[in-house]
Amino acid sequence: MSNPVTGAIGVVGLGNMGLGMARTLLRDGFSVIGFDVTAESQARAAASGVTIVASQAELFEACQTIILSLPTAKHVRGVLTGEGGLATRDIDPRLVIDTTTSEPDVTREIDATLRLQGHILIDAPVSGGPAGANSGNLTMMVGGAEADVARAKPILASLGGKITHVGPVGAGHAVKIVNNMLVASHFLTMSEAIRLGNAAGVTTENLIAALNAGSGRSAISEVNYPKWVMNGAFDSGFTMGLMRKDVRLAMNLAQEKDVSLPVCALAGQIWAASDEVLGDDADFNRIIECAPDRAGEKA
Repeated sequence: MSNPVTGAIGVVGLGNMGLGMARTLLRDGFSVIGFDVTAESQARAAASGVTIVASQAELFEACQTIILSLPTAKHVRGVLTGEGGLATRDIDPRLVIDTTTSEPDVTREIDATLRLQGHILIDAPVSGGPAGANSGNLTMMVGGAEADVARAKPILASLGGKITHVGPVGAGHAVKIVNNMLVASHFLTMSEAIRLGNAAGVTTENLIAALNAGSGRSAISEVNYPKWVMNGAFDSGFTMGLMRKDVRLAMNLAQEKDVSLPVCALAGQIWAASDEVLGDDADFNRIIECAPDRAGEKA
């Protein structure tokens, strides 16, 4: 059944994150209609109870609210303002929630185009990975007008455990880029800390326990190392390719805004060079296997 407040929810992009969000919405009683360009993703979503449609145009017609979970700003632009996109349809205004890690200036341009037709766009990029998407415990950084965010609240509340409204349209994407830039940098400093502690005779387990009780802790020490690194699992669901893309977004944004980031720029160079030893499909936690002083080499 459709939720009486939101109607059917359309999800465009049924990869690990989009499918996880669709499952959460279904579990919370929403009707979910999905579209993806790959048959494999369609089949997985259909097996989870998502109603699959043959085109994004069909989804636009059926859904008052549309969630995007796409790889890049280019894909978002194509779905919303490209050929056959939402902006080309003669339909009543829609609410679009873009969870993609995207580019703030592009988001603002798309918003300006959509608003000419009455459509509402809020950017709500997420942190928490596939596990958070499937459990409804994502961290969401939301950009949009107060009234628009309030309208989206029933859906955001289903998907997110922590929801922060950070400003107008585009602000959410800016915050997500900053967040992932920090994650990428923290991973490198943490791997250096582990090597130093080990060289001084402290085990990784004891070092992590002490750091997590002190001021040097971070999400990398509290979550990533215990959950995916120390046990050798490396199955977080977030890839090297995705993190390298997010780091590039941060470096590009810094250049566009003329902001000097010498420390993060060095981190960006290390992440970029890591593609020589770690493919895009490798788990991003494997960055610890790269030697920062010999970028592109195994540690």
